[in-house]
Parts: sequence; structure tokens; C-alpha cells
Amino acid sequence: AQTLRVTPGLPPANVALENEEAGGLRTKPAASARRAMLLNTFGLLLLLLPTATVAVVARHASSIPTIVVPLMRRRKLGLSQVGSNSRRAAHRSVQASEYYGQVSVGTPPQTFLVVFDTGSGNLLLPSRECSSEACTGHKRYDASVSATAMQIAFADQPMTAVATDGTRDIVTITFGTGEMSGVYVRDNICLGGGSICCKANFVAATEESDEPFSLVPFDGILGLSLPQMAEGPAFSLVDRLTDEGVLKQSLFGVFFGNEGEQSEITFGTIKEESFVGKLHWAQVTEQGYWQVQMEDVLIEKDRLQLCTGSRKCQVAVDTGTSLLAAPSEVVDMLVEKLSVAEDCSNFNSLPSLGFIVAGEVLRLEPEDYVSQNGGSCTLGLMSLDIPPPRGPLFIFGDPFLRKYYTVYDREKLRVGFAVAKHSSQTLLSIRRSRHLRARRQQR
Repeated sequence: AQTLRVTPGLPPANVALENEEAGGLRTKPAASARRAMLLNTFGLLLLLLPTATVAVVARHASSIPTIVVPLMRRRKLGLSQVGSNSRRAAHRSVQASEYYGQVSVGTPPQTFLVVFDTGSGNLLLPSRECSSEACTGHKRYDASVSATAMQIAFADQPMTAVATDGTRDIVTITFGTGEMSGVYVRDNICLGGGSICCKANFVAATEESDEPFSLVPFDGILGLSLPQMAEGPAFSLVDRLTDEGVLKQSLFGVFFGNEGEQSEITFGTIKEESFVGKLHWAQVTEQGYWQVQMEDVLIEKDRLQLCTGSRKCQVAVDTGTSLLAAPSEVVDMLVEKLSVAEDCSNFNSLPSLGFIVAGEVLRLEPEDYVSQNGGSCTLGLMSLDIPPPRGPLFIFGDPFLRKYYTVYDREKLRVGFAVAKHSSQTLLSIRRSRHLRARRQQR
């Protein structure tokens, strides 16, 4: 991304215009550069749920409430890279999904649907000043009708209002398939229908490219990464909620449901009824993403010996990425070894796929990493090549997050994993699939 300092009536002055090769992944370097790159695997949308107002529920415990934000799920066509060796074909995967919920901004509150994204650090909303089709097709934030709004001049001076000469920073954020430009605003940001609020800074878009923004059903993105990914400390929502003492604990948990289940994100507490067994914790290795170390990848019980050196493999747990992601050479290897038949003829004999994190094997079964649709099977995995020092990097996206309930602990800088507790109907379907696969393997 690039930040320009603009004074009305004068040509813009370029501020910290630096380029960074990032392979499309979100990165946030030093705060002075005020840059961010976001990975979003936007594609054509398959609407699974009718558009509906999202109800937000607050459950009070003592004086500090636990906030549960229901999430809507919509499937879309994402692009996953599959093939072997030098031959790679692009296939559309219906496993790609988007989960989004409700946030309110301003006084009186203006309500928006946003993706709760652990892989980015800022709240991004279209503003009333944005006249592009991508903005006008969505709910737009109007600072002029909010009694608590403040126009902020510079990201590194989060309490400095825009002066009478109008000088301010304009930030441009680049996505994989488009970009947006915007300005900084400070206002009340609330979750839980206004049950918990904080004053925080965010980016109000003044221009958005048609692709991908005109294609998506949500209005914006609410970043929940660690603050190093944000434009500055005042932009980190989790930190701002913690600083204002409105969270019982400085953490949040994410449950991504299967079709027909209610997905949700819980702020301030761990929702034990959403998982089975105990949470398995892994320390954050590099702050910015919710990034942890992975010791190796397994197919059934066989280690692939992919993670060598002191750094091992690094994986970001990302609620804003629709598929699993890995370096291209790893994807090629897995595609060849798994050999998922497009007609699903070998589905019941496919092996499990495991990831060793902090000594624990986090395992995905074929029903987790393969999407079945109309007699066609596709692997929910895409190539992502991130250069050093940030990369190479794996991504635990939606297919992983439907299998595992995850907790993001800001205070202790760790991520928790436990097998998600899905509905009895979903579990029955999974058990039936595993039974059929076991019978086929015995033949």
C-alpha cells in the first residue's frame, strides 16, 4: 500500500512510498510506512443464505458482558491451484466460503456487515465520499451525521484532527485483484448491538475498484490481527477494547459452522460448548499475523519432512482466507500424493492430512479438505508464494477453521486449537462418510 500526504489545492506529496514484494499476502512493515497488503481470495459468489439482518447477542456475566456475534456464511467460487510438477491447472472450488457479521460505527450507530479477519489489522469501510459502483452498492459510512466522528490527519498522530488547510494522509491498500484508497477517521465502534464499544481509528474508503468489492455481499473488513498489522495502535480493535476495559479477557474465539449451522465469534471469553476435549495452545512466533510454528505435514502417519531449520514451517491462522494455502512446491507435492479424482471415485479411500503444531497433530479428513459438489471433487488448497523474510508461509483458512475451534489470546500471545463441536446431523454425516471409507479400504 502507499500513503500520500495531500493538501487541498496543492499537488500531493509522496510520503514513504516504498514497494514490497509480498506475493499478495497482507503485510504491515514499520508504522512510519503505514502500509498494508491484504490477501483475499475473492471470486464468484454462490449464495447459500438469503440476505438477512444479523442479530447480535450479548450475554451478561457479572458487570462485563460476553459478546457473541453471529456470522453469516456464503459460499463462493474460489480459485485453487492444482496440478503436478510443471503442469498446473486452475480449478474452481466450491469449498471457498465467506463468513461475515455485524458492527456498528458512530453516534447514532451506523450498522455494517464486515468480514472478521484475523489476517489484517484495520477496520475498512466504504465512506459517503466514495461514488464508485463498488461503494454505492453497499452501506456507506457517513461521518457528517455522527456526533462522535473525528477526521484524523495522520496515522502516526492518531489524535490529530485534520487542520483547516485540509492536509491529511490518503492511504492506498492493494488487494490481489484490486485496490482501495481512503482516509483516517476516529469514531465509536461497537459490537453486540452496542453492548461493548470503544473509540478507535479506521480507514474510510473514498475509492474502491469494482473488482473485487462490487462482487461481495459484505460492506467492509474488520481486522483482528495483532497490532503490528494495523496502521497504528489506535487502529487495533482488540487492543482498543482491552484498553477500555470492556472485555472480560483479552481474547476472542471463532466457530465456523458447516452448512445449516450458526457460525459465531465470541469476544472476551472461551465458549467451551463450541468444542470437544481440551484446547491445545501454540505460541505466536512472529507478531503481526496470528502466526505459529508447524513442525511437519503428514499424510496419514507419514511425515513429509517439509519443515527444516530452526524456523521450521510457519503458518498463519486466517479467518479471512477461504482455502488452505501453501507454497507452490508443497501444493504440487500434495496434489500428486493425494490424487483427488475429479469425479470423486477415490474419495472413500483418500488419506487424512495432518499438521504438527506444538507437538500435536491437527488432522483433516477428506471431508474437511475436499469439496464435493454435484459429483465433482476439488481440493481446497491454493498456492501462495511469500518471499523471505516473511515467507514461506502456510495459511490455515476456512476448511481448517470449520474443523477446529480457534482462540486468539492477545495477552499471552498464543493461539488455541480444539476440535469444533458440530451439530448431531453434521457429525452423523461425517461418521457415515468415514465408515464408508473404512469399508472400502478393507476390500
